[in-house]
Amino acid sequence: MHTPSLALTLIGGPTALLEVGELRLLTDPTFDPAGSAYAQGPVQMQKLAGPALAPEALPPLHAVLLSHDEHADNLDAAGRALLPRAGRVLTTPSGAGRLGGNATGLAPWQSVELQAGGTRVRVTGVPARHGPEGTEAFLGEVTGFVLEWEGQQDGALYVSGDTRFFPGIEELARRFRVGTALLSVGDAHFEATGPLRLTLNAKEALQVVRTLGAHTVVPVHMEGWAHYQEGAEALRTAFRAEGLEGVLRIPVHGERLVLGGLAQVA
Repeated sequence: MHTPSLALTLIGGPTALLEVGELRLLTDPTFDPAGSAYAQGPVQMQKLAGPALAPEALPPLHAVLLSHDEHADNLDAAGRALLPRAGRVLTTPSGAGRLGGNATGLAPWQSVELQAGGTRVRVTGVPARHGPEGTEAFLGEVTGFVLEWEGQQDGALYVSGDTRFFPGIEELARRFRVGTALLSVGDAHFEATGPLRLTLNAKEALQVVRTLGAHTVVPVHMEGWAHYQEGAEALRTAFRAEGLEGVLRIPVHGERLVLGGLAQVA
């Protein structure tokens, strides 16, 4: 049985190219240049770094895994323009309604199957909460994703999207055996929202890893934007203090990171 690899190339911020066997997936497309600025209500966002790969350098995409469509640091103008090129866009139900076209909304625990050649992957939408309890109406609907495939040896792949640690993570642990976690970290804050934390910080990332039992953690969403407060060194320090630095696989922009094997479905 042929065993192609699971690999990731970090493009910038939350944006990564996932190669799952013959499938090519993209997370949260952000391709605007450095210096781009966005005003969303009272919040001002500034992009500090451009993408490691331009959209035209990407291979054909079978799907985009879009955690949410309402925030520019997860879907900017150039990323939005790319969506029609993908076979499908998997996102929240409300996001699919706004985007139309090739977008499919996944409610929590709803699954679809993606196939390319001999590779079949089941993608399940999983709960995410972009801030503390009670902020859902302000911050909007967000989804994470779990990817499973036949012959999976190392556990499912979890793509967190923008979330904090909340009871939905514990429910996720009850439903899936997660081996690899692609976590949106960065401890995002804005001056306009004060101490309101919008994504995982290093301490919460540790909570997620302990809860899920993941043996490989790939952090994204921690550089390239002014509102990200924690970077790779904060994660290394926190994980090292708990004896877990060995689970971290911190990607380098534009470099392909091989994460594991994938048994191909005949």
